[in-house]
Amino acid sequence: MIPARINSFYLPDWLLQVPFQPCCCQFIQPFSSCPFKACEYTYTNKKSRRDSMVTQFLRRFYFRLPIFVRLFSTILVVMVLFGICMRHIEPKQFPTYFDGIWWAFVTASTVGYGDLIPETLYGKILAIFLILSGAGLVTFSLTTIAAGTVKYTQDLSKGLTEFKGSNHIIIIGWNERTRTLLEKLNEKHPEQSVVLIDQSLTMLPYREHTLHFIRGDASEDKTLQKANIQYAKTAIITANAGKNEKQIDYMTILTAIALRGNNPNLHIVAEVLTHSQKENLRRAGADVVIRSNDFVSTLFFHEVYHKEKKSHLELLLHFLKEQEIRSISLPSELAGKSFFEASRYFARKEKTAIGYMRGETIDMSPDFQEPMLQEDSIITLQHIE
Repeated sequence: MIPARINSFYLPDWLLQVPFQPCCCQFIQPFSSCPFKACEYTYTNKKSRRDSMVTQFLRRFYFRLPIFVRLFSTILVVMVLFGICMRHIEPKQFPTYFDGIWWAFVTASTVGYGDLIPETLYGKILAIFLILSGAGLVTFSLTTIAAGTVKYTQDLSKGLTEFKGSNHIIIIGWNERTRTLLEKLNEKHPEQSVVLIDQSLTMLPYREHTLHFIRGDASEDKTLQKANIQYAKTAIITANAGKNEKQIDYMTILTAIALRGNNPNLHIVAEVLTHSQKENLRRAGADVVIRSNDFVSTLFFHEVYHKEKKSHLELLLHFLKEQEIRSISLPSELAGKSFFEASRYFARKEKTAIGYMRGETIDMSPDFQEPMLQEDSIITLQHIE
């Protein structure tokens, strides 16, 4: 049962409640016997009629509106009421209702222009009430807007605000790999919207990072809904250190299942640490599975026998900053021709052919006279688009 009294912290809400509260009948009762005796009987003995239509409207609709909507609607109602009252009190000085409403807004928000002023005693008394209440309403509106702005800024940094955009990239996990990835995205695609989901962070200053931070567990639907997962185009799951590698992979698999369940068309790129969970991650819905441990181990192997000052990793990173590796289906006109002719074909398109893929076999140092088959894919190097 909704209580008869509606309590509110905000002054405008309270002002609107007072005229419609049942207790008003008991307050006015001493001044009249008959009308308010019937009113008291109605509110005391017939609970079904306690909630008037206006009170129900306030409870079910008005108090559910955002604070800014309630604030400005209250100001509008109060100013219009004062303007109408002044129009009836001084019809000569305020010939139209608009003149009264104009005077109410100007008087409440400023010291007044002096173009319209009340001349009668009742008009001046009404003006006094307007000045007192109007100053409170205007001050309250300014402080509410300021407080709302500060709260929204804090919520952004704390990861409490929902993301409303679309066609965005979701990155799960905050670590050095994520930080580097964001730098690359900002450099090459500054217009791309990025949403970060992480449970370990308590705050991420949004001014220092061009992304939208959401704090929570990425394997839970409520967190993914806040990231607007239905309209995302790509999700990247990074493996966070600090736990057993297999447990980390289990969490990655669970996250991939949640992502795929919320968006069947989402492109999912996931990092796996153990070789045994690679296929399980694919079964969970990941489109691309990256084994970072294999990559790092291979670099370690090369560095063991590498005596030059510049390491293979530095050369590779420098190379990948400007170019990317692509797999392109063989054009029909190159079927049956040699790899050399295919290389010349792609060179004219400013792409360097470095190998080909046939089924599950990849050849990165092919014979230039090797004939190409229609089902082959050419591996090329090209500038990042």
